[in-house]
Amino acid sequence: MASEKRREQILLRAEFLKEQGLGYILDRPALHAIPKDAGQRKSQPKPPKNEAASAGTGTLDELREATRDCRRCRLCDGRKQVVFGTGNPEAKLMFIGEGPGADEDAQGVPFVGRAGQLLTDIITKGMGMNRPEVYIANIVKCRPPENRVPLPDEAAACLPYLRAQISAIRPEVIVTLGKTAVLYLLGTEAPITKVRGKWLDFGGISVMPTFHPSYLLRNPAAKRDVWEDVQKVMAKLGIPKR
Repeated sequence: MASEKRREQILLRAEFLKEQGLGYILDRPALHAIPKDAGQRKSQPKPPKNEAASAGTGTLDELREATRDCRRCRLCDGRKQVVFGTGNPEAKLMFIGEGPGADEDAQGVPFVGRAGQLLTDIITKGMGMNRPEVYIANIVKCRPPENRVPLPDEAAACLPYLRAQISAIRPEVIVTLGKTAVLYLLGTEAPITKVRGKWLDFGGISVMPTFHPSYLLRNPAAKRDVWEDVQKVMAKLGIPKR
């Protein structure tokens, strides 16, 4: 009975990971535990050996290991390191930006440059939270050349990782930073000026689009708009106004 239950668990996990585009996270011993005639599908190309992570519950640590040497798109050729994400693995609030810049590529942590400092100020001074309480990630995990906007195929290659992160964290609210984040996460091509401040939905999770911190550096007057959006997020999460 125990072995049959284990087999069912492995099959369910395999189906989930394949749907997410992360089927290779199952390790070799787990795959051997599945009968050859169970849940057969067309075989997928094998990823490089060092992209395999141990089987388990789909934790952020497993996903981080799976992305470490990712070569799914051209962005891998110019990166210094993968910028996976950082923060509380059980965060109620998640921020999603566009992609790493030079500082992030060098340090391996998202939002650590000038825009990152502004985001930190929004979290700490505006919301009264500590940055480690939230989770911060990007649409793509490798720096695009010259900090350009990620191309559709680059975003498509990386989105399964981001969706798996969201699934692992299960935040109550996601704040998308800038047009690129809301475009690729939700598929809406509406200008950020039209959707910011309006609640959207991602798989039952409330999403608040707002301006990217880098935009605020160029357009300080827009900080008032972002503060309005942040107050809506605070109200949704039950965070008292400061």
